[in-house]
Amino acid sequence: MTKTVSKYTFFFILSGWLLSSCLGIKHLKDGEKLLYQEGVKAPKNISKDDLSNLFEQTPNRKLISLPIAPLVGMYYFGLKNFDSTKIANRKERKLHKFDSKIAETTKARRIANLQFRKQKKADRFNNRLENGNNFMQWGEPVAVFDSSKVTITQNRIKDYLFNLGYFNNAVTNKTSTIGKFVYVTYKAEPGIAYTIDSVTYKVKDSIIHNLLLGTQQNAFIRKGKIYQSDDFTKERERIDLLLKDNGFFDFSRQYIEFEVDTALLKNQGVMVSLLIRDPAERNSHKQFMIDSVRIGLNAGVITGNSGLDIQRYKGRTYFSNFNQYKLKVLHNRIFLDNGQLYNRSNTLLTQRQLASLDAFKFVNINYDTSGGKFIANIFTSPLERYEWSNEVGVNVTQGLPGPFYNLNFKKRNIFRGLENFDINGRIGFEGVASAASESDIYRSVEASLNASLTFPRFIFPLKEKLRVKFNRYNPKTRVTLGYGYTDRPEYRRSSANASVTYNWQRGQSHFYSFALANLSVIDSRITQNSFQDFLTNQETLGNFSLSNSFKPSFVSSMQFTFTWNPDNYGNAERSSHFLRTSIESGGNIFSLIDSIPFLNRNLAYFKFVRLTLDMRRITVLTKQTVLATRLNFGLAYSFNDNKSLPYEKFFFAGGSNSVRAWRPRRLGPGSFKPPLAGDPAADGLYSYQIEQPGEVLIEGSIELRRKLFGFFSGAIFVDAGNVWTRVERKADEGATSPGSAQFDITEFYKQIAVGTGFGFRFDFSFLILRLDIGMKMIDPAREGSDKFVLDNVKFFKPFSTNREPILFNIGIGYPF
Repeated sequence: MTKTVSKYTFFFILSGWLLSSCLGIKHLKDGEKLLYQEGVKAPKNISKDDLSNLFEQTPNRKLISLPIAPLVGMYYFGLKNFDSTKIANRKERKLHKFDSKIAETTKARRIANLQFRKQKKADRFNNRLENGNNFMQWGEPVAVFDSSKVTITQNRIKDYLFNLGYFNNAVTNKTSTIGKFVYVTYKAEPGIAYTIDSVTYKVKDSIIHNLLLGTQQNAFIRKGKIYQSDDFTKERERIDLLLKDNGFFDFSRQYIEFEVDTALLKNQGVMVSLLIRDPAERNSHKQFMIDSVRIGLNAGVITGNSGLDIQRYKGRTYFSNFNQYKLKVLHNRIFLDNGQLYNRSNTLLTQRQLASLDAFKFVNINYDTSGGKFIANIFTSPLERYEWSNEVGVNVTQGLPGPFYNLNFKKRNIFRGLENFDINGRIGFEGVASAASESDIYRSVEASLNASLTFPRFIFPLKEKLRVKFNRYNPKTRVTLGYGYTDRPEYRRSSANASVTYNWQRGQSHFYSFALANLSVIDSRITQNSFQDFLTNQETLGNFSLSNSFKPSFVSSMQFTFTWNPDNYGNAERSSHFLRTSIESGGNIFSLIDSIPFLNRNLAYFKFVRLTLDMRRITVLTKQTVLATRLNFGLAYSFNDNKSLPYEKFFFAGGSNSVRAWRPRRLGPGSFKPPLAGDPAADGLYSYQIEQPGEVLIEGSIELRRKLFGFFSGAIFVDAGNVWTRVERKADEGATSPGSAQFDITEFYKQIAVGTGFGFRFDFSFLILRLDIGMKMIDPAREGSDKFVLDNVKFFKPFSTNREPILFNIGIGYPF
């Protein structure tokens, strides 16, 4: 009995010590308690995440919901080593050193540089004095419970519900204390929401009144809608923009007022009256009509005595140097005209269109109302006509790093029609996985030279009316010529490319691209006999796609791509989504020309169609946590007799931006079994020696990302997907149950590979470095119950036929 009591006593003492250390209880002062947990209960139609964001105080962040708060320990470790006096003395010495250097020099440029560096150093010291050292900034102090903040939070929740139309809501809280731990739960009872019963307009100006009546279907405040305070703000913004798009230049939101009355109605009804006040200096709001449009193309000069050329074109006046631009081209990017009512949307559209030309340092537009005129002034300043830039960095290909060097040259306004000419040269030394080996890592030399000419319009002829219509969509034509070279121990490969692409956009979220012609001539030379033998063996097994990729070939295609990005995908403030789809048709050129000359030169050619769909979404859960999801689909079909595609047009699965538990481009196809590994202790059951192309791709990922501290974030993820072929593949010699590579609508879902894992992200502001550890969960190449392999993963060698190795994936940027 005594021994049993001693065991329990020891257990409780140990638990108390662990909780004290892990949660920071030892940092509490006498009488203080730790806010351990805080939550809220509310009906399903009320966002609990929104309510949680109203908490005045929050518990310390814990490690995966465990009673461990590492950031508390980090904060107090930093506090222990923080000495403000020492930092202040260091600051004084450093700044005094800068002052001495400034006093010793007489060069203005040197003085300006030293003053800039001094200020930067002072800002760094001030930040440390105000916010503590890095450990204090990355960590967080212990969350001491404050009962007054519970009242503040309770009132915030009441106000939030009131603004949603729940005027008679009730909010209570339950605070429980266990030892030094405090648990707080808020209960929100919204009641019945009030709805808008009627909306009346009290507007004297008949023009404004008619505009409001004509756009009622777009109003945020309408009869039958639930009352929401945000709708009144949105309606103010809508009316303000509506009137400014119809000539009311000096209109302001302050003239818009709402009267809300709930006393005269029963059954939770709200009467809304909308008033438009007249300006104090006038009895009515004035519509402004543009009298003239003036464009200064040199640092904003638009005066007649500036010494610049003055040109008039279709009612607009241009001030420029030496006739430097073709006014016909520039005219098409300006949407302000004489006799036109002021339009804010057209003003912003003009500013965006001119800025997108990559020709001006800035584009400013203002309106001059002096002298009884309403004049639109556009100020610009040209960028340097010649521009050189270079870049040195490290690229990560298939999870393997390698250095590269880029050299870029740009000549702007090459034909005076705002055309831009670019030349780009690149050379890189990259570590890549062998195309026919899973373990060999080769140094690959990649070099390319590309020249492009971009026109700020569609270069094919259009009728004037149609051309003016397209000008609103930021049209561009890009003509590109390029040459690429790859040198690996297995082969050397060169390609010459030419393309003509039309790009345009609608608003800030819809982007379109149409490649009218995309032509490539590819030549490959095998430099390794063993690799040639490998390709020959793959042909005998029916894997023609790999061997065909090393034959001289001519590839032509047309491609249309649509991108939808309505919420600036990837922003940290709000949830966002992204969609990109494309359709590509290859070999169309042979409907116009004969293919015999290509065959006579032993050039293979391809006729195919290829479809892709990429959908992504980021959901912001809290300030520190986001949930990212992705679905990716692909389908390719060859019309060639041998049913082959250009190797670049196949789909692949596996790798740092795909299913991360499989090696790059080695997953699949279907349930087809790779060859057995020659050394299971080093590689596991299978040898992922060969890249596995397919004509069908289905892929999906879900990733929970959480900021931990400073620039350091963590993530957990699940990836799923595979590729399939259109025709069945032959099995390797000696294989008893090869599985199936062919896509079957009734079987494909059984062949989905699933991987999971965790990762770390290092956000250095200028780049995001990523490390992901991928583990297989379901392997479709195995059979029956053996497909589930998560319980067999192993971090380090030796492996075996029943022990799966994990994969380390290095990447730059997020996987999606």
